[in-house]
Amino acid sequence: MSPLTLFLLAVALGTDAFSLSLGLALTGIGRKQALALVLVVLVFHIAFPVLGWWGGELLGPIAGRTAAYIGAAILIYLGLRMTIGTLRRHREEPVRINGVWSIIVLAASVSMDALSVGFTLGTIGAQLALAAGVIGVVAGTMTAAGLFLGRSIYRHVGSRAQFAGGLILLGVGVKLVF
Repeated sequence: MSPLTLFLLAVALGTDAFSLSLGLALTGIGRKQALALVLVVLVFHIAFPVLGWWGGELLGPIAGRTAAYIGAAILIYLGLRMTIGTLRRHREEPVRINGVWSIIVLAASVSMDALSVGFTLGTIGAQLALAAGVIGVVAGTMTAAGLFLGRSIYRHVGSRAQFAGGLILLGVGVKLVF
């Protein structure tokens, strides 16, 4: 996988966290909660691809090229789900968070796609440490950026960022097939 493809994949995975943090910024999230959210999203976006990777690495040699097609299908599905989801919603409602468990649940919810992507990366034999590190750092950075920029641009960018992320996942999935 080329560095550009990996970066685009990481950005696509970070768009959910970016959109979520934009919405949370509207609720007046505190600095400690914002920092906790950034750190938990970063950790989950590193851990989930690793967990998915192990599954993909185990199944990849057994299933051969079919596993790569399955991984591509997963990315295409996720991309379609993200783009169609943004087209169905006119405006996302901001979410209030109350406590550590809320942060963990929200971070996990925007990190689940990374589990499936990790499976895909395992089937194609991408470099685990590099891929997980890039995905985690990009997702953490996008979460921080979303929190920082949220008050001023949420109404204009929130759903568009998720839509763009869906298109990127679709593109990466299609690229894996061909």
